[in-house]
Amino acid sequence: MTDRSAARQLPGAPARAPLLRPRSWYLALAGLAAMAVPTFIRVAEQSWSTETGAHGPIVAASGAWLLFHTWRAKPQEQVSPLAWWAIAFASLAIWLVYVVSRAFDFLVFEVFAVWCMSVCIVYRLVGLAELRRLAFPLFYLAFLIPLPGSLVRLITEPLKTLVSWSAAGLVQAAGYPVARQGVSIAVSQYQFLVEDACSGLNSLTGLVAISLFYIYVLHRSSPLYALGLLAVVVPIAVAVNIARVLALILMTYYYGDQVAQGFMHATTGLILYGGAIVIIFALDILFQRFRMSVAHA
Repeated sequence: MTDRSAARQLPGAPARAPLLRPRSWYLALAGLAAMAVPTFIRVAEQSWSTETGAHGPIVAASGAWLLFHTWRAKPQEQVSPLAWWAIAFASLAIWLVYVVSRAFDFLVFEVFAVWCMSVCIVYRLVGLAELRRLAFPLFYLAFLIPLPGSLVRLITEPLKTLVSWSAAGLVQAAGYPVARQGVSIAVSQYQFLVEDACSGLNSLTGLVAISLFYIYVLHRSSPLYALGLLAVVVPIAVAVNIARVLALILMTYYYGDQVAQGFMHATTGLILYGGAIVIIFALDILFQRFRMSVAHA
């Protein structure tokens, strides 16, 4: 059977390397799986089991679904020889980064290498035009890459200060015996620190990822509206964590430190995280109704 893309090639045009044949797909995907499976077992053990990476399983499942439903099986173009060699050298460099990162337990670079190799393989499977169509699913899956510890500390410090200052100020205004020094809050005879998990970064990362998925599925044709809706995610994430610290202060005051720092510590985070998602969806419905009313006015 004649290759259609080869048949359309003009006389005298430079030769192009064909895309991977269907039999080669399985070999390429098997090689990627050999890299990805042990890496994501480590990610699940070191990141997904903590509040920092709790959004990982959701992103992995929804990203795989999005990639599956966006993928088109028929390739639309061939790959130029220059691009083929560039991808080959890039794949070799990525593999070396993967090996070194895995050997020295650099999880961030290891996951990043797996993601980069995925992009290279997708390009070799379906070409540049199809890769552009898959740009958002691949970008969305990049949320699986854990944030470097130095970056987390850089972002969380001002967020922890803002959250602790706001929550303590609200409780003090209501007349409760609360004192704050930095990110340390004293409640009656108890004292606790606003940790990284309460800073808002974890909620912000997860909410941005889920909101991006929601916006892309429902509003991919309205980029300005999507950006406007995404902009409200940041203040919602900060407000949710202020509410969480506020709830923990009140629980500490009325029920003691063991209750606030025990089961209820994680439970309040889950409840408020779910509430933040509901707020985003509700705002989307309100914004849609407002746009419809303005359009019909």
